[in-house]
Amino acid sequence: MTTARNRPAGLMAIDREMARQHADAIASFEHNTAVAAKVAASIKRSGRLLLLGMGGSHAVGRAVEPLYRALGIDALALPLSEQLGQPLPLKDRTVLVTSQSGESAEVVRWFSEADSSAADVFGLTLEGGSFLARTAPCLVGAGGTELAFAATRSLTVTFALHLAILAALGEDPNAALAALDHPQDNDITQALAALDKVASIVTSGRRLQGVAEALALGLTELSRLPCFSLEGGQLRHGPMEMLGPHIGVILFRGYDPTSELVTAMAISVVEAGAPLVIFDSSGEVPVAGAVTLSFEPASGLAAIFAMLPVAQRLMIAFADARIDNAGTPVRSTKITRSE
Repeated sequence: MTTARNRPAGLMAIDREMARQHADAIASFEHNTAVAAKVAASIKRSGRLLLLGMGGSHAVGRAVEPLYRALGIDALALPLSEQLGQPLPLKDRTVLVTSQSGESAEVVRWFSEADSSAADVFGLTLEGGSFLARTAPCLVGAGGTELAFAATRSLTVTFALHLAILAALGEDPNAALAALDHPQDNDITQALAALDKVASIVTSGRRLQGVAEALALGLTELSRLPCFSLEGGQLRHGPMEMLGPHIGVILFRGYDPTSELVTAMAISVVEAGAPLVIFDSSGEVPVAGAVTLSFEPASGLAAIFAMLPVAQRLMIAFADARIDNAGTPVRSTKITRSE
């Protein structure tokens, strides 16, 4: 006889966060218009945007970096730890400091050490009573602090805060909001099976590279396997030597001018014999030999909002199949208070 294994408490906590992420994201967009307008006005004046964060917050910065650049803004996302040790000049920049808890060690130290008087500094956080929210004007995500380990709801909500800023800059938010209003429910069974025997996963994209980085972080945190992310060009320049049956690859392909490069990479991955999953909102023909999770043609935040929840479900299922207590950290804490 066999008995069904109880779902780990850590994953049940993530389930609860994910169940409310779409509603919280929509509320976050709607309730932050005033501060978003102030941030947008600052960005229009400076023309230069520095996005600072750690972990999932930095991955969000990487994901929205190209969206601001497409508007002619000199946008750059850096880990906050890098800005502390190798600081870029802040003069005449708009700075967005992102911290889901608003309490991480780097955030506290940066505000105590950095001379931010030459820049307009704003924050993005989920906690309205946090250090960050008390220190800088902030867009505050709905629903409060994310309690589960590994970012899920916090990512979606933080993307919605950026959507509010981008809308204030003149971008049409309707496609992205529609993706939140009507989430797709793709079957991940084949994708999970394709990754069943791998010892590691590398995620990659082009304009969607930031989402790939967020997924790699979550895969590593939950499965405790060495999963990591390489931008598509960087993966091409040498690291393809690692590819083979025990290295899984997850690619993100959107409806944008970089899709052909992602397609070329997908073909090379298949030829190398590595299991391949593609999150695809390009509208193009699926790549033979890959497991494709298809979405309506979309780019930018519309593509991100469509793909991210499905990627989160795959991440969770992959980890749950590998370890008994997925979602319960053994070497980390939800809020990193030490450097």
